[in-house]
Amino acid sequence: MTDEEIISLFFERSEQAINELAKKHGTAVARVARNILGNEQDTEECVNDTYLGAWNAIPPHRPSPLRTFVCRIARNLATAKYHSNTAEKRNSHYDLALDELEDCLADKSSVENAYEAKELAEAINSFMASLNYTDRFLFTRRYWYADPVKDIAEMAHSTPGSVTVRLFRIREKLRRHLEKEGFLV
Repeated sequence: MTDEEIISLFFERSEQAINELAKKHGTAVARVARNILGNEQDTEECVNDTYLGAWNAIPPHRPSPLRTFVCRIARNLATAKYHSNTAEKRNSHYDLALDELEDCLADKSSVENAYEAKELAEAINSFMASLNYTDRFLFTRRYWYADPVKDIAEMAHSTPGSVTVRLFRIREKLRRHLEKEGFLV
């Protein structure tokens, strides 16, 4: 079933929409949640909450692409659950991914209002547009999907060491880009 057909089912308020969404994009949704949460029970809860979020959002929204839309819902829910679960603890690979980006992003006090956050998002989007396909793939898999370096290396037919070095260089480019744009001093 195509994404458009699934979205039409949502607009009809057919419960079949959830089943079709799960069949087509459930694996990706679960992977995003699992990479962040690292716990099957929390992952399952997050996946179910993602389907509920899609059910509540799709009318009136008509997302395109659907996969990105539901993965974003899953990522937001998983991140909130992660922060709730680990207020005093650390989750190894997700914290590591966030720590890697820490030096590239301005602190929270400088992006408190929505306008500054929007400008930062635009700067990151322009940076992403400047990357070649492989660098964009590596960056997205690591910092959006929170995939472990080992898994990214397999997907990219590379070695973990090579991916780590390349991610380091991409982060350095991002840091320089954000300095040039005035987000970092």
